Amino acid sequence: MSKENSNKIIYFAIILGVCLIISALIASITFYKVRLSVDTLSVTGSVREKVTSDSAKWSSSFSRTVPAEDLKEGYEMMQKDQDLVLSFFKDNGFNEGDILISPVFMKQLYMYDPDAPKESTLSQTVEIQSSDVEKITYMAKNTQTLINAGVIFSTQSLEYYCLKLPELRIALIPEAINDAKLRAQKIAEGSGKKIGTIKSAHLGVVQVLPVNSTEVSGWGTYDTSTIEKEVMIPVTVTFTLK
Repeated sequence: MSKENSNKIIYFAIILGVCLIISALIASITFYKVRLSVDTLSVTGSVREKVTSDSAKWSSSFSRTVPAEDLKEGYEMMQKDQDLVLSFFKDNGFNEGDILISPVFMKQLYMYDPDAPKESTLSQTVEIQSSDVEKITYMAKNTQTLINAGVIFSTQSLEYYCLKLPELRIALIPEAINDAKLRAQKIAEGSGKKIGTIKSAHLGVVQVLPVNSTEVSGWGTYDTSTIEKEVMIPVTVTFTLK
């Protein structure tokens, strides 16, 4: 046999050996992945907890519409209205520093009739946030004092929040994991197996919902319209099977 042919055989043997090793590695990895997927079980558990909002934010406004040539008088009227609004909050136990009142915004009204008198609307927004949820709610429902005094006052929004949500979320995680464990046990029993240790756990998006609501969202939901809420914590847990 010539030297050239001998070298070709050696090279072929080396290449064949490398291919066999790579094939064995691929087979081993594939077998491991199959075993891993078969011997684990992923289950999503959740827990709901009723909470009462501990903070309320009330946004409102008051305004005046005046002829364009009477802006000076309009601003004077707005100042009187602002004083009445501040007195309303003070009479209900709030200090002036608790209230955010914006500067006067002016907007000229569009008139379809070019010969009609020009008018402007002057307005100011009012915002207050307090832990006294009941008082804020009561005030928002009882603004007749301001209306009777001639203030054109209206509520823009009344929102309720749970400021202790971060602490509550952490406290509810063990319960959500336990719920996932109970579900996994039932599923595993159906296949004649038992669950083992936790391989991984993934916390889902926290949902803050009206009581008994099912309108969850993949991006998370935070209801601000109700005082009483439900906090839902989902968690996906992967268990080993044995």
